[in-house]
Amino acid sequence: MSGVEQNVNDPYLWLEEVTGERPLAWARAHNEVVGQRFASTERFTELERRILDMLDTDTKIAYPGRRGRWLYNFWRDAEHPRGLWRRTTFAEYAKESPDWDVLIDLDALAATEGENWVWGGAAVLRPEQSRALVSLSRGGADAKVVREFDIERREFIEPTDGGYFLPEAKSEIRWIDVDSVYVGTDFGPGSLTESGYPRIAKRWRRGTELADAETVFEGAEEDVAVSAGYDRTPGYERHFVGRATDFFNEEVYLIEDDGTLRHIDVPTDASESWYKDWLLVRLKSPWEVGGVTYPAGALLATDFESFLSGAREFEALFTPDAHTSLHGYGWTENHLLLITLQDVQTKLHVLTPGPDGWSVEPLADTPPMATTSVMNLDPLEGGDEFMLTTSGFTTPATLLASAVGGSTEQLKQEPAFFDAEGVQTEQFFARSDDGTMVPYFVIRHHDRTDEPGPTVMSGYGGFEVSRTPAYSGASGMGWLERGGTWVMTNIRGGGEYGPEWHTSVQKANRHKVYEDFAAIARDLVDRGITTPRQLGAVGGSNGGLLMGVMLTRYPELFGAIVCQVPLLDMKRYHLLLAGASWMAEYGDPDKPEEWEYIGKYSPYQNVRADAEYPPILLTTSTRDDRVHPGHARKMAALLEEQGHTFWYHENIEGGHGGAADNKQMAFQAALIYEFFTQMLMEKGE
Repeated sequence: MSGVEQNVNDPYLWLEEVTGERPLAWARAHNEVVGQRFASTERFTELERRILDMLDTDTKIAYPGRRGRWLYNFWRDAEHPRGLWRRTTFAEYAKESPDWDVLIDLDALAATEGENWVWGGAAVLRPEQSRALVSLSRGGADAKVVREFDIERREFIEPTDGGYFLPEAKSEIRWIDVDSVYVGTDFGPGSLTESGYPRIAKRWRRGTELADAETVFEGAEEDVAVSAGYDRTPGYERHFVGRATDFFNEEVYLIEDDGTLRHIDVPTDASESWYKDWLLVRLKSPWEVGGVTYPAGALLATDFESFLSGAREFEALFTPDAHTSLHGYGWTENHLLLITLQDVQTKLHVLTPGPDGWSVEPLADTPPMATTSVMNLDPLEGGDEFMLTTSGFTTPATLLASAVGGSTEQLKQEPAFFDAEGVQTEQFFARSDDGTMVPYFVIRHHDRTDEPGPTVMSGYGGFEVSRTPAYSGASGMGWLERGGTWVMTNIRGGGEYGPEWHTSVQKANRHKVYEDFAAIARDLVDRGITTPRQLGAVGGSNGGLLMGVMLTRYPELFGAIVCQVPLLDMKRYHLLLAGASWMAEYGDPDKPEEWEYIGKYSPYQNVRADAEYPPILLTTSTRDDRVHPGHARKMAALLEEQGHTFWYHENIEGGHGGAADNKQMAFQAALIYEFFTQMLMEKGE
């Protein structure tokens, strides 16, 4: 039975027509109600202004992306709400007020062309850095237009002049050299996977028609995506293709000179990468190879050419334990830098290959209750230099520059955007239903520790996405300054304790994600931090699904819920936009044995007229072409039909992030905190 046949009795299928006149009129009517209730108060207006000022200020760090001697940055402020793409040198960037070379003024471009352009990124041609492939979306969608840009002349190269151009699609395009690229896009019927991503990778040479590009690889329609790329490391140039068979499994092949493919024979769920002579393999499940069994979460290294010739001797560069996982890694010219999480707090290490194996040393000190990230590694042209950024819940970000074995220099420091005096961060652990201890962070004023108070907990719990401490001026202004407590949860489904923290709760075990979040909610009450009436919850996307489950399965635990760009109708999620690509996470609802467990938690199918639910605010975006806005629309309509307390807001732009510019971001953030203030602090109805 198909998903469509299973839903013939759904009275709200009409709300899945994304830009239909009737659904948009329905959305605007609900937006008006939300605006009158939450966006018309002086408190909302003042908070929105403060958040927008923070987003627009030139005192925030302009995080750069390093490409050799150039540091690139995309910047938005009050004068440039759509943004500026610009670059400068390191010496200039280190100054208090750098002189930026503006390459593209997106506001001017949008005005000239009459388009609602939202920046989608740029791929710069290396090493000459004279050209870029610029991605632009209409309204913030995942589907983008790709255009070639001449950096030296500051202008786009039209297709009639030989410039690369791709119409709006979910495309993959990567430079090989100035006159050729690898491309995957919508080539016509049959060229996309069921998930809507490229199924075919081609080599496209300048001056030829896209239709005449040479096919280098084809995947199956049921795959998630196919891509191709080029490693330009001098002396180690390699062409490769990848075939993602589902969201978590990929086959990778090297393209030989004669066009044949050479499989890199590692587990498909592992992450493999290479640099010069080294092949690195990060495992997501145990692997027995060369007579040794390596655990999930380990990072292995071997000589790449020896491996391709059949050798299977690895050195374990990192092995996880019960408290420590690998969070990230990357190469400088001569060293490998590792970021680990020890009970969700970062540690940094430098590994150096030598004739007697690999040496391991600490890289830099990291503060507690904070996240330190390594960025701007450029082994091709950057030597052993790198940058560090550190922030905590109450500590604004600091950006530092360093080199392995060298000194560290502070480059930038963001100002504080809210009053954090007396606000403290604590870490606790809650026992889930199966006995697993699940960590979470509590951020509150020390004067608020004697009695329960209004509290908001956030969660995600999926796709091995780790949530670590970070500064949030918006939550500080909108919640902590008002006397509220903020909670960040590290429930299973994420990667905080390595890949098994995620894989152990896929598909039939998905219920454990929701049990973890509910256990933390109860633990907050047991510790006297809050009460169910004063406890709110917020999450988006997969975290929006989490919120839907909290509403329908654990309503007694919460006083209010915010559900953002959510998945909610899990019977049809795989039929909507990119949903088919997530079946490895949730399961296939068209298979009765898998719908058996999905149907038990799918929020849309579990709403009950006779249940008592906390008030909920659902938000989505018309232009979200990843998670269909129909999920939130239909849930709101069903709640309305049954007489439950809800509010619904749909941003007509914004994509999956929910907002297309700083003004929309400020509105969305202020709306959430005003909702929680009325529901949890003022006990509104």
